[in-house]
Amino acid sequence: MSVFTAAADQTVCAPLPVLGRDVTVPLVTGGEVTYAALDYAASAPALQRVWDDVAAYAPYYGSVHRGAGYLSQLSTDLFENARKTVAEFLDCREGDQVIFTRSTTDSLNLLAATLPADCQVFVFETEHHASLLPWRDARVTYLNAPRTPDEAVATLERALADRDPYGPALVCVTGASNVTGELWPVRELAAAAHAHGARIVLDAAQLAPHHPVSVRDLDVDWVAFSGHKLYAPFGSGVLAGRSDWLREAEPYLAGGGASRKVARRTDGGVDVEWHESAARHEAGSPNVIGAYSIASACKALAEAGFEGLVAREQHLIDTVRAGLAEVPEVRVLSLFGDDAPRVGVISFVVEGWNSSHFAAALSAEYGIGVRDGLFCAHPLVRTLLGSDPGTQGECGAPEAAPGEKSLNAIRVSFGAGTPDEHVQRFVTAVKELVRDGAKWNYRTEDGRCVPAV
Repeated sequence: MSVFTAAADQTVCAPLPVLGRDVTVPLVTGGEVTYAALDYAASAPALQRVWDDVAAYAPYYGSVHRGAGYLSQLSTDLFENARKTVAEFLDCREGDQVIFTRSTTDSLNLLAATLPADCQVFVFETEHHASLLPWRDARVTYLNAPRTPDEAVATLERALADRDPYGPALVCVTGASNVTGELWPVRELAAAAHAHGARIVLDAAQLAPHHPVSVRDLDVDWVAFSGHKLYAPFGSGVLAGRSDWLREAEPYLAGGGASRKVARRTDGGVDVEWHESAARHEAGSPNVIGAYSIASACKALAEAGFEGLVAREQHLIDTVRAGLAEVPEVRVLSLFGDDAPRVGVISFVVEGWNSSHFAAALSAEYGIGVRDGLFCAHPLVRTLLGSDPGTQGECGAPEAAPGEKSLNAIRVSFGAGTPDEHVQRFVTAVKELVRDGAKWNYRTEDGRCVPAV
């Protein structure tokens, strides 16, 4: 199985500077504390480097691809150079396209709109909704959650071999789970897909911020990720990979920028010639600041060096997992087992606690921000919790009062900007809450558990 691991002798680097690292928040028990942002899997804080780069560019902001003035030309160059930077970051092949989108969700919906007729899509039930749901106009086969990486490959091979009719097919798989953090055998899944005449798209939303991603080495056809998980704000994302399906499909959005030539016909209609480049699917004025922020984050991570970043994150993972293992009431959720390599995303439940109540207490009494719920991966979380697949739930916390059983979990996630103190405070807080209980009373409001006033 191919994994992404750090050697034991690698130097652990210091945390990268991020915005909000000195923000203080009030505690219901009195006083203030520096906020511990441990919800990176939802939105990571922006790197200070990214914010500084964007601030330096902001006075020179201008229209992209649409102006003859100096600022417009500068902005256009910056936008297109950002595309080149992302291509280098992903180690794209010659001829691959890099398309800027709004998010991973947008990227995969774009790809779904380009599927050829009669394309079959194969996706594991373990996927985040961004990669589970966009394939509404295709024939979709949902694969059961595997319990080992080898089982994942074997399950996919059987499904692809049994497909009927034997036509175009696409496999969609995550690189790292947004629920368990576990790394998936992407290279082996890509080999299985290609051996059966299928293509594969990698959802790297949780992988790219933590490990290097090489389109060439992994041999995936496309990769999608979000800027807001890669330490870059402004609602931006990327779809990168093979150009043929993208070039042959109708534009994702119709409008200026996607069109090369538009002319009236004698019958009163309109003829349109669309671009064949990435612009074909980037209609409208582009989010140049979002694209630039992604490129800046890519450069910052590459310059910091993933070896040191991976080694440091593994230290944080070991700290959290060792601390949770000391609390018998805590059950960490996992598909592949304790020894599976993973990124800094860990989900768990606490015996005797409603997960929303526990997360609320972490925030209100310790200044720690985590996430509770089903993490927009409902089928996977329900499988891991052993709950009825038909049970209704929300992406956030269900309406359950403190002490009531909840069909959701707690997720702690961290990355390149997380200081040791934040994870140590988290481990201490978990132990204290389980041992002593909450110090404050809580109630349910609008489906969430909040401190009672």
